[in-house]
Amino acid sequence: MADWDAKYAAAPEGLFGTAPNEYLRGVVARSDFGPRSALCLADGDGRNSRFLASRGLAVTAVDISRVGTENAQRLDHGAGVVVERIVADLEHWEPQSASSWDAVFLFYLQAPWPTRRAALDTGWRVLGAGGWLVFEGFGVGDAGEEGVLGPQPEDLRYRLAECLDRLSGAVIVEALEGQIGLAEGSRHKGLAKVMRLAVRKP
Repeated sequence: MADWDAKYAAAPEGLFGTAPNEYLRGVVARSDFGPRSALCLADGDGRNSRFLASRGLAVTAVDISRVGTENAQRLDHGAGVVVERIVADLEHWEPQSASSWDAVFLFYLQAPWPTRRAALDTGWRVLGAGGWLVFEGFGVGDAGEEGVLGPQPEDLRYRLAECLDRLSGAVIVEALEGQIGLAEGSRHKGLAKVMRLAVRKP
């Protein structure tokens, strides 16, 4: 398991830059996107949750790194936004029983499949009717092949079919596997094979 506390300690102003993920930005700009609350899973130092909060959403964010979360709180204060932040391992985190959100966002959770599966299951379970689940992660690619940013072990990468299998009854807005150019700080920079998914809950 990566030492995310050390990684975030070495990049106090943003491990993956300060701008929000471009796919998140694109989904939020859609004419049919109208959530007023959001849950951001594996949120790191908060660039995505901060963007959502700046647009008026009530945001809760969860990440395993205490240092990343502390960085996020400091950056929130500087940006003049408020985000509820929780330090927890997503493989075991359980929201309060009455918790529900209009949208759930999950970007680049780089962990073994049991953790990623638990995050998807939790996100889908706490999503309200009509809500959005929006996801982007590194897809499967051959080691050494052009466009293989991210973790090299294949079991840390995503397959569209196995993710959709976790989302019973999902209404697909977008479900893609392909290659994109990433420009998210110094760590996510260049061509990458990714999986993108935006679905709504019936």
